[in-house]
Amino acid sequence: MSDAQRLTGWIETWWESINDFTLLLEDLGPDDWALPTDLPGWTVHDVAAHTAHLEAVLAGGPEETVEVGDVAHATSVMGLYTEQGVAARRDRTPDELINEIRESTTKRRTELLDDPPSDGSAKPDRIFGGVPWDWNTLLRNRPLDVWMHEQDIRRAVGRPGNLDTAGAKHTADYMLDALPVIVGKRVAPATGTTVVVAVAGSDERAVAIGEDGRAAPVEVPWNPTVRISMGREAFTVMAGGRRAPEGIEFQGDATLGQAVVDAFRTTP
Repeated sequence: MSDAQRLTGWIETWWESINDFTLLLEDLGPDDWALPTDLPGWTVHDVAAHTAHLEAVLAGGPEETVEVGDVAHATSVMGLYTEQGVAARRDRTPDELINEIRESTTKRRTELLDDPPSDGSAKPDRIFGGVPWDWNTLLRNRPLDVWMHEQDIRRAVGRPGNLDTAGAKHTADYMLDALPVIVGKRVAPATGTTVVVAVAGSDERAVAIGEDGRAAPVEVPWNPTVRISMGREAFTVMAGGRRAPEGIEFQGDATLGQAVVDAFRTTP
């Protein structure tokens, strides 16, 4: 697959995820917007405002610098940056947030269709927060971010769903790519250890610890040290660091399996 084809696929997955996200926001009741989410300090309104902020900047909107005060959950430079976008939109109505997301993303999609990126290693003209991402990282990240936040809101308002969309599969597969780092660096089991992670709706992933102590992808073995099985929602809340996952099953070394689960966080 060429760079252009891969990037175009991510753009379409992002666009589908944006449509699902805004349709969910449209269907919320007035009281839903104040409900807390799994993200510390953020309500449903804050999650929508955060998405509106990043999409507005990517569409060419101005960067906003506002005083956020002492925010305990913003523990990094990027955390303080995203908090500014939320604070700047705290007084906006739900309709204003929805409209901002729609207008920004429609403008951006039109630009991407008119002049599609073809080199994944090239740098975009606009990006939020000054992050040093290329087209590959930016366009692969956006469907994940939007779909994850849709799920944050769904859990907050008690409306589970959309676990089998293009954005859902993209996100799960993307986060599964972190398996070698999780096992090899964070858990660091003995040489020869094999770990399989089976997430519903995605291909099984397996890694083995080599003589150098590193975890490398391997073909799925018939008898791994541990096989960890779970549904897509459980994997999402686990890898996204949202809450303790439910319904995880271990075959083999359950202690090792639990250590992998405890270490498996790939998003801030």
